[in-house]
Order: sequence, then structure tokens, then C-alpha cells
Amino acid sequence: MKNYYWIIILLIFISCGEKQRKDDTVYSQKMVESRALKTFLSNTKEQQLATAHWDYVPGLVAFSVLKAWEEYPDKTEYYDIVKQYADHCLQGSDTVKVGESNVDDLAAGKIFFTLYKEELKRGNTTDAERYKKCATYLRDILKYKHSRIDPSKPGTGGFFHKAQYPNQMWLDGLYMGAAFYAEWQKCFAEDDTESWADIASQFKIIHQYTYNENKKLNYHAWSADPTDANSFWAQQDDPHKGCSPEFWGRGMGWYFAALVDVLEIMPQNHVDYPKLKDIANQVAEGLADYQDKESGCWYQLLQYDNSKAADNKGDTINGDIYNQCDRTNYLEASASSMFTYAYFKGMRIGILDKGKYTSLAIKAYQGLLDTFIKEDTDGISIIQSCASAGLGPAKDMSRTGTANYYLCGKDVSITQNEGKAIGPFIMASLEYELTNKK
Repeated sequence: MKNYYWIIILLIFISCGEKQRKDDTVYSQKMVESRALKTFLSNTKEQQLATAHWDYVPGLVAFSVLKAWEEYPDKTEYYDIVKQYADHCLQGSDTVKVGESNVDDLAAGKIFFTLYKEELKRGNTTDAERYKKCATYLRDILKYKHSRIDPSKPGTGGFFHKAQYPNQMWLDGLYMGAAFYAEWQKCFAEDDTESWADIASQFKIIHQYTYNENKKLNYHAWSADPTDANSFWAQQDDPHKGCSPEFWGRGMGWYFAALVDVLEIMPQNHVDYPKLKDIANQVAEGLADYQDKESGCWYQLLQYDNSKAADNKGDTINGDIYNQCDRTNYLEASASSMFTYAYFKGMRIGILDKGKYTSLAIKAYQGLLDTFIKEDTDGISIIQSCASAGLGPAKDMSRTGTANYYLCGKDVSITQNEGKAIGPFIMASLEYELTNKK
């Protein structure tokens, strides 16, 4: 009976694969060549990768292009443009400018590990050494200088998301900081047990405080000091004291992607490996419940479908009204791409059950193509992604973390060809293509 089950799964996969690649399109390459090598948006600003600024959005696009080159090494232009981006940001130096305890400013450093190895292989020791030094500079800032939650508060040792968000941890930050930290450990100090414990603790802390067992989802952010003025958005009462009010799709996308990326390279004999694997499976199980049955994708606000809308009253704070509109919840491209990537990769590296999630991942990937990918004169575009979202600080009371905010906020516009959707779509496509080759 078990053999028949796997035959059925294989037939479904082949059938879906034929539908998805009926014109032999390799979507990872098509998105790289349509968008990443041309222009894309970074928080609504147009960028060209070779001359983009140091930031997690161009960094994410560059990282995905580098991953595409690793899978298709004959596409030398992919590698070349990422190297151009790195050299443009470094300007002949071996450091980049980063904000004070700003975890977002570290993530682009993930490109340096592959660049270092490749340039070393090519005999270009000068550039290889610069890339290694910059990666180490960023890692040292995180490990030794980045602000952490102090022992007087819950979540001791957790990295602040940014200095302007004191004692706050956001799901986004696990992809930006902890996953970069793990890549450095794997590349340059694999056997450092203490640092792997530090990396694991970031996931354990944020999961402990943001996971809602009834909803099986993680709140976007948590404050260890919910009465602080910068945490005005935080719930003030148990059982989720300190948590933001809603479950944001891309926030969980960053988190799920960070989990599978870290688990791929973390030593499996480390004492914390089983805990992180368990967290990844909790996340996978919860998100499966919220996959849209018709499209295979996920919504901007995960716990609702498109019957949910902003209330048109907005959020009133200190007599001022923010986030007033009646926009409905919508299927969102970046989160859907991140989830698809994480499901496929989680199965590939053996931490997620193939029998449980194969059909879900296939449906999700087909959903990406059907819902968000549109043909145009440049090749393809990816539509319907959230431009940006955050929480506070006190100087920006509009970022309330409510459903009204995630649907109506001044910075939460719906856009297309946003780098935060392009990168994850490329990576989801690569994982699908890897699976389809087997």
C-alpha cells in the first residue's frame, strides 16, 4: 500500500511539472534575466543590481542570483553581476556602512561566502580576502557589539531588531541576523559549539514568545518591554503579552526561510538541532492550515481570507486617526514564495515529511505561477507584493501592527517587481527545479 501511495505522489508531481513547464520555461532563470539583471524595486525605489546600495533588499536579490548561478554555472553573467554589486558596495575597502544595532544591515553579507570561495578558487586572493574580512566584520558586529535584551528582562540575549526598537525581536530579524551568523560559522568556524548555541537561542526565544498554540502561527514581533513608548503596539496582557496584534505573511516567510537555511548547515549533533527542527515542523504544520485551497497561495494577513477587510475607521491614537481605508486582505507574492521555498527545501534537507508536504508544495508553486507571474515585454513580472511593513517606533504612531495597518498603512502599498518578492520567487523556483531533476 505504501508503494502505491508514493507512485500516486510521483504521478501528481510529474503531471504538475508538465503543466508548470509546458513551454520548458526555467522560471528561476527567467526571473533573474527579466528582473534581477535589469531593474527591480526596493521599498518602492528602483534599483539596478550592479549599482544598488548596501541593503537587505538588493542583498536578497543578489543572493538569489548567486544561488541560481550555483545551480546553472554556465550562466556566468549571474555571478559577474553579484560580484559587481559586492565591489560597488565595498568601494575597494573591506567594510560596509551599517546602522547601530541594525540587524537588517547584515543580511546582504550572505553573498560574501560564495564570492570568497569562488575567488579563492580562481586565484584572486586579494578580493577573496576582502570578502572574508567584510563577512567577519559584520559577524563580529552582530556577535560582540549588537544590542541584546539584558538579564533583567525575559528573552535575555535576544538581538534587538534595531537600536530604535529597544528590546524588540521581529521575525524578520532571524533571516537577517541569525541566518547570516550561521553561514559565517559554517564557512569559517564550523565547530564553534557556543556560537551555534547563540544562534539557536535566537530562534528559541522568539518562538517561545511569539507562537500562538491555538492559531499555530507566530506574531510578527515581540517586545520584552511592552510598556516602552516604542512598543506602543504591543499587547499588554497575557497570554501573549508583548506580542504585536497580527500574523503577517512575510514576517513568517522570513522566519520559515531562516529556519530551513540554518538547519541545512547546523551540525546535526548539536544539542539545539532537535529543538530547531521541532520549531520548523510547528511552523510548517501551522502554515499548511492557512494555505488558500483554491490558489495554493497565502494571504497578507495569514489568519484571514479575502472576506477580511480594513474597517474604514482606522486606528485612533492620542486623538489622531491612522490607517483608514476599506481595502480587503489579498494573496501576497513574497510570503507565498518564501513559504514555497521553505517547504521544498525543508523536504530536500530531510527536516520536513515529504509524504505530508509534497502535494502542498507543488500546489503552492503552481499557485505562484498562476497568481503572481505575468508575461510582459521584459519577460515576466511578479505582482501583488507588500512593499514594506514594520512596527513603530514612537515617532511613527501609524505603524500599529493592526489589520488596518497591514492593509492600509502609508508604507504598506501593494506593488510589483519588488525585490522582496523577486528573490524568494527565484529561490522557490530553484528548489522546485532541483526536486524536478530527481
